[in-house]
Amino acid sequence: MPAQIEPKLTVDDLDLLPDDGNRYELIEGELLVSTAPGLPHQRIAGMFHFEISLYLRQHPVGEVIATPGMMFDVYNATIPDLIYMSHERRDQIEHGGRLRGAPELVIEVLSPGDENRRRDEVVKRQTYGKFGVEEYWIVDPEQHVIEVYRLSDGALLPVATLAEQDTLTTPLLPNFALKLSNMFNR
Repeated sequence: MPAQIEPKLTVDDLDLLPDDGNRYELIEGELLVSTAPGLPHQRIAGMFHFEISLYLRQHPVGEVIATPGMMFDVYNATIPDLIYMSHERRDQIEHGGRLRGAPELVIEVLSPGDENRRRDEVVKRQTYGKFGVEEYWIVDPEQHVIEVYRLSDGALLPVATLAEQDTLTTPLLPNFALKLSNMFNR
């Protein structure tokens, strides 16, 4: 759980933190620190990056980026595992080589531990919804499921829980269909 810090930290304060292998994020001015993800986490994220990149080679409507730093405002900045943004959205949120706003899709791969789960399922989901992320996928590599959330009235609400036998689709990427058995059984 984020520690209460007064005064609130800002994105400028993040630049002063050490380059020590940890991920530093801000939610409402509170510092969230996590260690670098392990190999199972990175493999799953890499597979999603590969599959979406393949789709985008045939349908060049946007780009997928791994671990981008995203700044929503002075008190909120995260480093999700993956994002997808259309070319139109990129033109709106990329400034000076940085992302300052919400992409259409954010993908987080859960790391082990209750605190990591709560951070992705509650804290980050609320933040992403507040700032206009249209769709959010939470990938659980241990349970082999994906929770899909879509934006509705400023909140990311659950629309599907997909398991290994399912196929993942999204209105953000027309004709994209990913068999999840290929993702979890490599």
